[in-house]
Amino acid sequence: METEFRNIALIGRQTDARVAEPMRMIADYLTDAGIHVSAADSLALDLPVTRVAEEALCDNADLAIAIGGDGTMLHASRLAREKGTPILGVNRGRLGFLADITPDEMIPSVEHVLKGNYIRDSRLLLKACLVSADGEESSEFGLNDVVVQRRGAGGMVDFSTRVAGQYVNTHSGDGIIAATPTGSTAYALSCGGPIISPQLDAVV
Repeated sequence: METEFRNIALIGRQTDARVAEPMRMIADYLTDAGIHVSAADSLALDLPVTRVAEEALCDNADLAIAIGGDGTMLHASRLAREKGTPILGVNRGRLGFLADITPDEMIPSVEHVLKGNYIRDSRLLLKACLVSADGEESSEFGLNDVVVQRRGAGGMVDFSTRVAGQYVNTHSGDGIIAATPTGSTAYALSCGGPIISPQLDAVV
């Protein structure tokens, strides 16, 4: 099959029985189509794939297929972020806000993608930097949200918020959430925040 996606990484948790069988199906389908498939060396499934360290799964992949729930999609986004590898999600979770292809649609949907019939959807990513009292800095990325909260139970914390360096407000509470449009349907929504269209360049 002629396709731009010659190397595909499979991502999923084999401990979930709902994930194991779709992973076998898609691995067989892709290898039969002449596509090089890789999976994490920690994945305890008998698949016709090349095994690599999980952290390196997306290093040479043209596409990552994540099978599971939204948690699996978030995990895949961490693996794919540095290389910008596109991710196709197959939903085996409950809600499926991020992965909306069902197992019944999996093979036909992948076939469409391999033939070039797809729309690439880019999502905003947050970078959170934490500077300790001694000046040491560490950072992490978030596809959904960044949450700052008090360690332990009880009490409130004051947060001074600035946007683009301009002071906005000082808030008192048990925490504050900064969410991307992708994350607006997650923790932020449960706290009363708005749903933001993924196409908007906005943070809530």
